[in-house]
Amino acid sequence: MPLGFSEPSLGSRIDRSLSAFLETWRTPLSDPDVAVAYDVLHAFVLGGGKRIRPQLCYWGWRGAGGDDCDEIITAAAALELCHAGLLIHDDIMDGSELRRGRATVHKSLERLHPGPGAQVFGQAGGILLGTLSLAWSDAMLSSCGIQPARLRAAHRLFDAMRTEVISGQYLDMLAQLRAGASVDQALTVIRYKTAKYTVERPLQIGGALAGADAGLLESYSRFGVPLGEAFQLRDDLLGTFGSAAETGKSALDDLREGKHTVLIAHALRRASAAQREHLRRWHGDPELSEERATELRQILRDTGAVAEVEDMIAGRVREAVAALAEAEIKPDASAALTVLADRLAHRTR
Repeated sequence: MPLGFSEPSLGSRIDRSLSAFLETWRTPLSDPDVAVAYDVLHAFVLGGGKRIRPQLCYWGWRGAGGDDCDEIITAAAALELCHAGLLIHDDIMDGSELRRGRATVHKSLERLHPGPGAQVFGQAGGILLGTLSLAWSDAMLSSCGIQPARLRAAHRLFDAMRTEVISGQYLDMLAQLRAGASVDQALTVIRYKTAKYTVERPLQIGGALAGADAGLLESYSRFGVPLGEAFQLRDDLLGTFGSAAETGKSALDDLREGKHTVLIAHALRRASAAQREHLRRWHGDPELSEERATELRQILRDTGAVAEVEDMIAGRVREAVAALAEAEIKPDASAALTVLADRLAHRTR
């Protein structure tokens, strides 16, 4: 029985494919400091992560009748390079110091070259390395060896995915400037920034590579969007209440950044005048203390926002599993995706 995103054999194969690909892309320059920057990027790509998107791509392929082979592992691994590049940029935008329990890429670069311009250098270098990882994702997908017509169909979905996630990220940034984002507005952000990018499109890319018809690709969408939303709703809870030891990120980051999540939108809608004033005063304060954060978390509980988000997660998982049960998909892939649906929505990190 497949074990979802923690399944070691598939994850190891994806990692080996990434490692082999990265070995072919070393710096074209002889400058040792450039070589060190490449090492930082390679270490970030290979140094952790759940490989969710590559594994969903793999099961999208298998669900459409594709055989287990090296070609799909290579194609799926390309999604991890795309993800790595976006994470590097996201950490710069969020001002995050930790990712996967380690220094973020821009902070690692900053520490390599201490001095008055270290912070600016680290951020600029991070932008470049993130862009490089995104470029490599194109190169890896293009070189996977799957027949050209199917690869072109998959590439159109890959292009759509990147357009959607960047648009969702921009909308997320706008939400920080717009006071009192509604639940519907917050849901639109997560649909484009996470749901389509994390679940729907990876499944569809795998399916397209295997020659899936429009009906199966639509089934992947009906399964993927609600599950992707459940995934992000869980991520919002972990970002506020999770342990840094488990999540690899500080539980203060989202509160200090002032992210207008569905969780916050529900709290603002349900809060008393005093609670709403307290939320608006401290949510988004870059100097937020742990003591004030504890107060904000209690408001999220007291307003029923946490319970509401848990209900939303459960409802979306039920919707996703029901859509999967109706899909004309190979049984082994259906079993794997059923396990994934539960684990993605109820994870602790």
